[in-house]
Amino acid sequence: MIAHTDRDDSQKVMNAIRRIVRALRISSRAVERELGLSGAQLFVLQKLKQSSALSVKELAERTLTHQSSVSVVVSRLVERGLADRRLSPTDGRQVELTLTAEGLALLGKAPRTAQESLVEAISGLPAAQRALLGQLLSEVVSRAGLSSEPPALFFESEGEKS
Repeated sequence: MIAHTDRDDSQKVMNAIRRIVRALRISSRAVERELGLSGAQLFVLQKLKQSSALSVKELAERTLTHQSSVSVVVSRLVERGLADRRLSPTDGRQVELTLTAEGLALLGKAPRTAQESLVEAISGLPAAQRALLGQLLSEVVSRAGLSSEPPALFFESEGEKS
């Protein structure tokens, strides 16, 4: 039997996770309904807007995710004409990603995403708390047997098409 305070602490954690997942799901659905994009696609477009051109590596760093996850999302954005891929004028081996005029126009109508709010909230924590939170969440993921799952952008799977 779980002690009352242990149960309360566990419930507090689960409620926080539920609130985060719910906010991300609602935000993503609203973006899909309003703009025809996934929340992940909008998040990537918003990060692209912050710079004139970015490599996939730089974009992955800004979205705090893996390059392969960003690459999948970027491919969908390029297919839709919202982003463009071109060789870097300074390094012909490197690909640069930019927003198209259509992508920029779409961003003008876009709502703020829950992902942005979450990243800002985490970034606003003191470094020691951020490190501890990362450590504790990694431990929870490992104990739950979820550590083999790829850390894709929220609500964007490799098999989905938008």
